[in-house]
Amino acid sequence: MSTRVPAVTAQVIAIRPGRPLAGAVTVDGSKNAALPLVAAAAALLRPVRLDNVPASSDVQTLLDLLGQAGWNTTHPVGDRHTVLVLPGEATPTPDGLGEAASSIRASYYLVPALIALYRRARLPWPGGCRIGDRGMEQHFKVYEAFGDRVRVDDRGYVVEAGKAVSGTVSLVLPFRSRGATIAAVLRAVVAGTPLRLGQPNLSPEVLGVVKALTSVGYECRAGERVLTLVPPPSVSGDVPVWKVPGDKIEAGTLACAVAATGGTARIEGVHGPDVAPLVAALHRMGIPTIDEAEALVVHGRSIQPTGRPLRAMATLAPGGLDADFEPPLLGLALGFPGTHLFSDPINPGRHSNLVPQLVRMGGEITELSSTECRFTGPQRLTGAGVEATDIRTGSALMVAGLTARGVTTLGGVEQIRRGHADLPGKLLALGADICEVTP
Repeated sequence: MSTRVPAVTAQVIAIRPGRPLAGAVTVDGSKNAALPLVAAAAALLRPVRLDNVPASSDVQTLLDLLGQAGWNTTHPVGDRHTVLVLPGEATPTPDGLGEAASSIRASYYLVPALIALYRRARLPWPGGCRIGDRGMEQHFKVYEAFGDRVRVDDRGYVVEAGKAVSGTVSLVLPFRSRGATIAAVLRAVVAGTPLRLGQPNLSPEVLGVVKALTSVGYECRAGERVLTLVPPPSVSGDVPVWKVPGDKIEAGTLACAVAATGGTARIEGVHGPDVAPLVAALHRMGIPTIDEAEALVVHGRSIQPTGRPLRAMATLAPGGLDADFEPPLLGLALGFPGTHLFSDPINPGRHSNLVPQLVRMGGEITELSSTECRFTGPQRLTGAGVEATDIRTGSALMVAGLTARGVTTLGGVEQIRRGHADLPGKLLALGADICEVTP
């Protein structure tokens, strides 16, 4: 049975090495999966119930934005992890959504829903983690394929619905963008037209949207080369119930933390195949790990380091290593023998956030380029004052702090809260020596 996780709230988190982590915890719903599912529910313009919704701040911001735009969202009494998204009503709101929309990247998911309600969407340029240029060009090409008009300025962008297209909308993405794939799927939902999308992103987050639409009658086929979507001939009056999958990144981060301390723990609530690339990396380092149907089990007490070099290469290819696994895996690999290479060409600014923080803890890491670094382990870090400049940098620094000599103080905790409602609390439940430090 899983341990109930106590809440930890703080401006700064202090971490010290301690005993090996042990026990069982259940991950929250995935922020990265919840955001497009919320947007899909809004685009349908019908009531949808979402279960297992995480309490991370980015998800709450998106729900607040829906409220500003005319939708109603509500929680059942005493159940903050269930959200009912009710159809929007066009209201005389200000032109476009305000400053809150620029605080998260996922605001762009709302474009199809806003087109459905207002026939236009005006949004500020997206914010979120400062991890390099992640442009909107592919999104705009998707909307233009549906006949929409796109205008940009310094403040943001406007997408205006054009003349309705007839027949199947066909386009090929130049690379497997998750955001552009979801944009195409949701725009097809709003247009009520079939979609044929070449070179789609097939991440679990995209497949979660496909599964949700299938449950309300859409015919979806998601292949490595082509994704197709056909609208249903009619719509039932039932309220669909969609469940946000467990957070694979939170599960992977906790697995890295357990392995770093040589502990043994069961991490529940995650779909095993979703973490398979991370498990393969752990096996290569000699960390016995089992991905079950709905759990991840790390047997850190049986670790036999292989000394084999780890090549952790983030990729958008189906079955590849999700870029968000890379930072906590890097924090773990510093303590394992071998000369390891890490690469994240998807988020070109992420290494420039993380590597200097690890160097402050005594890490010896060679930056080969803005997206690649190399180091030889094992290294022993020393606690220091470090900063979570983005969500995944923060989680990686927590992993590193669990084995560093002395105390690591982690600032920028609000960044971690954007993606994880209470990751420090889950570490505490597993026995980590972690506490809040208030100003």
